[in-house]
Amino acid sequence: MASKRKEPGDWLRRASRSEIGAHVRGLKQAERDEYDYTFSTTAHAGQLPPPGEWRTWLVMAGRGFGKTRAGAEWVRAVADEDPEARIALVAASLQEARSVMVEGESGLLACCPPHRRPAFEPSLRRVRFANGAQALLYGANEPETLRGPQHSHAWCDEIGKWSGAHRRALRAWDNLLLGLRLGADQRIVATTTPRPVPLLRRLLAGEALAVTRGRTVDNGHLPAGFRRAVSVEFGRSLLARQELGGELIEEIEGALWSRALLEDCREESARADAVRVVVGVDPPASAEGDACGIVVCALGADGIGRVLADASVRKPTPERWARAAAAAARAWGADRVVAEANQGGEMVRSVLRAADIALPVKLVHASRGKAARAEPVAALYEAGKVRHCGQFPELEDQLCGLMAGGGYEGPGRSPDRADALVWAMSELMLGQRRAPRVWRF
Repeated sequence: MASKRKEPGDWLRRASRSEIGAHVRGLKQAERDEYDYTFSTTAHAGQLPPPGEWRTWLVMAGRGFGKTRAGAEWVRAVADEDPEARIALVAASLQEARSVMVEGESGLLACCPPHRRPAFEPSLRRVRFANGAQALLYGANEPETLRGPQHSHAWCDEIGKWSGAHRRALRAWDNLLLGLRLGADQRIVATTTPRPVPLLRRLLAGEALAVTRGRTVDNGHLPAGFRRAVSVEFGRSLLARQELGGELIEEIEGALWSRALLEDCREESARADAVRVVVGVDPPASAEGDACGIVVCALGADGIGRVLADASVRKPTPERWARAAAAAARAWGADRVVAEANQGGEMVRSVLRAADIALPVKLVHASRGKAARAEPVAALYEAGKVRHCGQFPELEDQLCGLMAGGGYEGPGRSPDRADALVWAMSELMLGQRRAPRVWRF
């Protein structure tokens, strides 16, 4: 079967430079030409089919990872091994199936040696291989075209962007599956940049699935200048995490914060001088706790609350998280530390004092659940009264997991970072106002 295909690259990956040199020098010209098109000699691990008896191989990775090349090379391997293969090539539209999957720079025609390049018959929407294998083109925006035809294999490209209108994406997938009944080993490769769409969620919840995840930077063939440029341009933004990091970022229905809301409140740096700076601290209940939330927030002279830094630490000792809170307070010129004391009472104050915090420490006691405390702060975001100065992915993931009416469905056991933010913003924006003084940073 195609996933077990052995190529010269299997040996080349283990051979020394001298062994490879001797091997290449001993090749005839035709063999050297073939060698240039042996994918496993240049592919990275994420581009090669995984072992096992999978039915669907999902390659979910960032832009430029090499997803298209991986799909095209898999189709080529299937066609080379099975003259009876009937392979469906399904893209968001028929035009994209042709321009990307077949004729693109990483498409099927480009990855085949010139002397063994298949014939593309655009009028028939067909790629015909010399040994009799065929690949047929489809657009997922026309799901009924997949009703009726039978296939042995399929490559589905960018399933995350297939049209969801009128359930087109799901209908196209269902029609494809119902026709996948030729041969003895029916398989599908789906390549995509992740998006939280119903089809992708359904695949990830299914069985007989192999998943390859990856980032743009995993492809060492990309120009170094490109990798530097996108890193500088997009940083750790939501766009970068999805499009470059290959993360599937979900919106949780009923959450107090949404990704769109957080993106709308972002600014690169504070646009007004700070009147007050507060460090919010959510200490772990024990040394085995997930993390200590430490978030620095400021109230600007313009009345806007700003998140300046997430200085949280994972699985810290009391001394370590206290030192981290003290360091954050000094770095940002804070005038107060606000720490939850439900778990430790005066011990929290003592630990902070031992870490040489000379500024006032306010201990707060939670009488309501985390989500209930967060609701007034979430309302400040909705009213446009809060900004995030930079990117805080772990903090923002937790905010998007706090549910209206109670509960938490985000990463980790507890929203420690989010809780620290809530304490700081409550002190700055919802507590009793003091006479302002201006801090510059």
